[in-house]
This record gives sequence, structure tokens and C-alpha cells, in this order.
Amino acid sequence: MFAFLYWLGDEPIANVAANEPLGLFYFSVETLATVGYGDMHPQTHYGHFIATIEIFTGMSFLAVMTGLIFARFRRPRARFIFAENPVVTIHQGKPTLMIRIANERNDTISQATARLWLARMATTVEGVEYRRFHELLLDRREHPVFMLSWSLFHTIDETSPLYRMTPVDLAAADAILALNVSGVDDNSAQNLQARKLYSHQHIRWNYRYRDITSVSKEGRLVIDYAVFHEITPK
Repeated sequence: MFAFLYWLGDEPIANVAANEPLGLFYFSVETLATVGYGDMHPQTHYGHFIATIEIFTGMSFLAVMTGLIFARFRRPRARFIFAENPVVTIHQGKPTLMIRIANERNDTISQATARLWLARMATTVEGVEYRRFHELLLDRREHPVFMLSWSLFHTIDETSPLYRMTPVDLAAADAILALNVSGVDDNSAQNLQARKLYSHQHIRWNYRYRDITSVSKEGRLVIDYAVFHEITPK
């Protein structure tokens, strides 16, 4: 486009024989990239005017591209640790599905939310099989300041889709647990999202997670991530 504008002028660029379009194109590329080798240069007011516009266009384009590339590679990625196995244990005197997650990043995640879904095969009265999704309500689905670990609890009562289901029932229904976690990174103010899928084979019944917290000699809370995935019989 700028080469065409130069071509409209009366030899606006020096050292371009007979306003050759290809030579004007090369000059336009050098100007847009702010290179300027020096052998070709504007020699008329019209040439300087078009070159000025092209220089500002090139600088703006470079700034926008730099910002987009930086934003793309600087965008933080969620680094959540999900326990390898969900467990079904007794919590507060009731059967409870429990999943433990942790924040592997050193910064804080605000407005963290978690949603847990159960997907299983079902059959209509016409005999057609399809996959149904049921949300498993969590005792606490929001975390105001997610820094270290977070234990999610779903009470298996009369309102739960898992009520009176056994490992055999889940296997027959080809059940899958889908856990979605999201939040806002405090450093970049950008949203983080992560997802973890568990098959029915990953669920451990009558187990609980090993405690990962302890207190140091200085009285500080210590998190031992080396045993994060370990489970023990209840």
C-alpha cells in the first residue's frame, strides 16, 4: 500500500530509477521496519510525508505485536496438583467423597471455585444409551485465598447421585468424575483454569488421605507435598 502511495508521487524517493515499483516496495519495507539502509531516502515533501506516516505505522505495529506476544507467553498457567485418587471415607459421621488439590504456584489465587461432576451411562425407556451429567454438590465450592492445599468434600446422602452406589454400580455405569477448578492469579489478575478427570477405577473406597500438615520447631505450619498423594485405610 505504501509503495503504491510512493509511486503516485513525482520521484519522491532518491536512487529509485524511474519510480520503479519494486524499488519503492523495498524502500517501503525498510521504512516500515525502521531499518533505513541509507541508499534510498525521501527527497520531496510528498515522499517525507508518506514516509512519516509509514514510520509511525511501523512503530505502532511493532509495539502492538510485542505486546501481544508478551501477553501470550506471559499468561500464567494453572499449576494445580490433583490427588491421584479420590477417596470415599467417613467424614462428620457420613459417607463422603473427598478430593485433595494444592496450589503449586508461589502466589495466591483469589476467588477460587471448584465444581465436581459425575458422568455416567444411562438408558432411556426406549432402550437408548446416553451419558448423563450430575453435579456433585460440594460442602465448600469456593476458597477466598487459595495458597496451599484444599480438600473438597461431597456428602453422599439421599440427595447425592452417588447414594447407595457401590464400586460395581459405578463400573457398570462407566462413571467418570470431572473436577473443574478456576481462580484469579493475584500477580497478573488473569483467570486460571484447570480440569482433572477420574475414572471409577481411581476411586478408593474406605480410605482417607494421609495428613500433610505439621508444625515446625519455630511454630510454623509445614506442608509435606512428598506424601500428598498417599492414602491410608480409614
